[in-house]
Amino acid sequence: MSQLKDPIREGLARGWKVMGGALPPAPETLSCDVAIIGSGAGAGVTAELLAKAGLQVVMVEEGPLKTSSDFNQKESEAYPSLYQESAARKTEDKAINILQGRCVGGSTTVNWTSSFRTPGSTLKYWQERFGLDGYTTEVLAPYFAEAEQRLNITPWLVPPNENNDLLRRGAARLGIPASAISRNVKGCWNLGSCGLGCPTNAKQSMLVTTIPAALDRGAQLLTETRAERFELANGRVTALLCRSLGTSPETASGAVKIVAKHYVLAGGAINSPAVLLRSQAPDPHGVLGARTFLHPVVMSSSVFEQKVEAWNGAPQTIYSDHFLETQAIDGPIGYKLEAPPLHPVIFASTVPGFGQGQHDLLKSFPYNHTLLALLRDGFHDESRGGQVKLRSDNSAVLDYPLTDYVMEGGRRALLSMMEIQFAAGAKQVLPLHEMAQSYTSWAQARDAVKALPMKPLLTRVVSAHVMGGCGLAGTERQGVTRPDGVHWQLENLSIHDGSLFPTSIGANPQLSIYGMVNRLAQGLAARLSGRGVTLA
Repeated sequence: MSQLKDPIREGLARGWKVMGGALPPAPETLSCDVAIIGSGAGAGVTAELLAKAGLQVVMVEEGPLKTSSDFNQKESEAYPSLYQESAARKTEDKAINILQGRCVGGSTTVNWTSSFRTPGSTLKYWQERFGLDGYTTEVLAPYFAEAEQRLNITPWLVPPNENNDLLRRGAARLGIPASAISRNVKGCWNLGSCGLGCPTNAKQSMLVTTIPAALDRGAQLLTETRAERFELANGRVTALLCRSLGTSPETASGAVKIVAKHYVLAGGAINSPAVLLRSQAPDPHGVLGARTFLHPVVMSSSVFEQKVEAWNGAPQTIYSDHFLETQAIDGPIGYKLEAPPLHPVIFASTVPGFGQGQHDLLKSFPYNHTLLALLRDGFHDESRGGQVKLRSDNSAVLDYPLTDYVMEGGRRALLSMMEIQFAAGAKQVLPLHEMAQSYTSWAQARDAVKALPMKPLLTRVVSAHVMGGCGLAGTERQGVTRPDGVHWQLENLSIHDGSLFPTSIGANPQLSIYGMVNRLAQGLAARLSGRGVTLA
């Protein structure tokens, strides 16, 4: 590993303008054409395109700059350094654990590479309910194609590991279709540690693609620097106030003021609405931070006779949309099935139980297979998502009520996953619920789960997909952001991240962000510079 090239360190040696953290401190004031908050999927695409257009770009990232030289496949180091709140961010009532990146590259540095275009049914719903007439499959197709080419998003042709093949085999035995997932990788070593940072730079995250491209064109990057709030006047942003982390907010030391002609907010859902809330941004219709979605995830754990070793090999390569495509989009909540990788800390902190029961479950780790179901929230009156709020210290928190409608979807998803696992040959199955037990037959499991109280904190719910809170809409009454990505009330502020989505996607969202932001950022680059640029 140590002999592999580290393109980030090579770029720093070439003179990239990167400040903050262990690198030289940022000056107290900076001026530029465009200031971008964040460095994840939306920020990275935007930075490359604007820098290509000849604009002076400054990116502001709250997390550290970590590179392949730092990625050693150790959970104990990855979670504190690469994730929001050390991978322990939770909703306000602690009922949902939320995984989000907090490092240069954002969640693209730590995700599992699963890449899906926005489903046509989701786009159709947006057109009908949110006035987004220009968001059609046909209009977006070329922007998705450019992003796929730029980031090497292609079908994964390597045979799935046992963890994923169990989903395929179990589904096939029940007549349930399952397919391969496209991934954004190049020269992948099949290590299975994507969520801990890619040590070989195979994952085509923003860390090794668009951000280096922007820095090579003169963009600046501030790391370990938190965007606190905007200064506003007369319907415009006049400055962005930031703070270098590790300094006291009561002191002037570490304060950075950025004055730009245009600002792009791309800090991710939860953090982007929070910046606007701290800025007391205009919100005449009470939509800021509302309709924030999670794809709430429920899981079923199982044990097989043969070793599964779910940490080994490409992490997530098979999926089934059967329970989405056979469900009316605004009917009972639909769900997507996938097979997540398992690593010891995440596994031990997710499975229920204690004492001897937990000991036995942890002992079965090499033989364990887990399925997850992404619940498609946001398409029904009883699934309106959550609300981003500010705590007393101005930090962000998401209030996300788990309604009976959502939880009944969770029950149906647990039943589907358990049936597939038994069909694949599981000798015992444990739905992740505090009152559940390990069941040794499908009939026993089915009857037990039908009787479980599906309540928050009893049912284990997690999420790695945060969307909404600054939603796009054709009218300001329905959303924070215009169809062109500009804030409805602030004329020189654009929003370019997953907070734009008016509902959840119904699929892993990274490619949706890449494709949509590609379109929005090309439009912004043309308006600001008069130059046409593309990712290709």
